[in-house]
Amino acid sequence: MFLIGQYDSPFVRRTAIALRLYGLPFEHKPWSTFGDAEKVAAYNPVQRVPTLVLDDGQALIESSAILDYLDELVGPERAMLARSGVERRRHLRIMALATGLADKAVSLVYERVLRKEQLKLWVERCEGQISRVLAVLEQERAAVQTPYWLGDRIGHADIAVACALRFTGEAHPHLFDVRYPALQAHVARCEALPPFQEIAQPLAPPKG
Repeated sequence: MFLIGQYDSPFVRRTAIALRLYGLPFEHKPWSTFGDAEKVAAYNPVQRVPTLVLDDGQALIESSAILDYLDELVGPERAMLARSGVERRRHLRIMALATGLADKAVSLVYERVLRKEQLKLWVERCEGQISRVLAVLEQERAAVQTPYWLGDRIGHADIAVACALRFTGEAHPHLFDVRYPALQAHVARCEALPPFQEIAQPLAPPKG
């Protein structure tokens, strides 16, 4: 199977890190949704990444759906998300906050790169949403005493948060800074792991 998308995307990166942590072999196609749009469209008509193309040619789209498939593939004992119960709901909530934060951080990058004059109202709205999510995640992570969010074992929530925060810190350093020590410690713990170091791509500086 092969994974489409560049690792500077927090959504592509979280998917690739999960593949590596599960020990599942894959080929990486670092196609851009802009420069390689037609290549991406051949597998995903929405022209979005990540897209995971299975050996039988079926293409899975959207990171959460891909991770659900990977969890099923490795089985419940190895899956990084519980199949049911309170733990699953807690994980899903954290993942939703992290992916929502990442989505707003990506939107701000597009606003900066694609618009000659940024829409002030939209920028303020996105930055406000990011700041509120960071405040909630900081408070909750500070209350956790275990190495990872829900215990001693890394989960999809940990990966989603770390990838979203790395992207936000690189793209918008004024938003994610020393005000969030618990989250910074979480990122440092995750980024020290070999799959995080291997699956990484610095965000390209904006043009112009």
